Amino acid sequence: MNKEIPSTEEALKILKASGCSPRVIRHCKAVSNLAVQIAQRCKRNGVDVDLDLVRIGALLHDIGRSKTHSVHHPIVGAEIAKSFGLPEEIIRIIKRHLGGGLTAEEALELGWPNEDYLPKTIEEKIVTYADKLIDGEKIVSIEETIKKLSRRLGADHPSIRRIMGLHKEITRLCGENIE
Repeated sequence: MNKEIPSTEEALKILKASGCSPRVIRHCKAVSNLAVQIAQRCKRNGVDVDLDLVRIGALLHDIGRSKTHSVHHPIVGAEIAKSFGLPEEIIRIIKRHLGGGLTAEEALELGWPNEDYLPKTIEEKIVTYADKLIDGEKIVSIEETIKKLSRRLGADHPSIRRIMGLHKEITRLCGENIE
């Protein structure tokens, strides 16, 4: 990595400078707090995870909501992150957090650039997962998340399977349930 991960204070300034509302910033803080808790549990269980990358990636994951609340906010957010000169690891977290991630085919259907948007690193997976367990600012169960997404997307949507897969993987890595 050639660019430094910003501090929490710098990340919050970036969110404000990009135009994120106080509501979005509160959500990002809640996701960051939960993501760090998950990462700490994983670390205690012997998983090699970068806590700073998780903290700041989660804080900045919804930076694209400063411009749009549509499904395109991760792509918009990645562009904003690039404009601030943020490290590629942060940009990938922002791009890959939607749902349980997107395949290249699903991304093309949305009009996104042709690439795979599935979370790959443990840090990307933890931020993506933590985001699914926060509704606004409050922690919700994985069951509640799945129920809500099933109503919105359909019970057989690929995102549902991916989120359940993330839940199983993160729970296994942490050695305990998150909620």
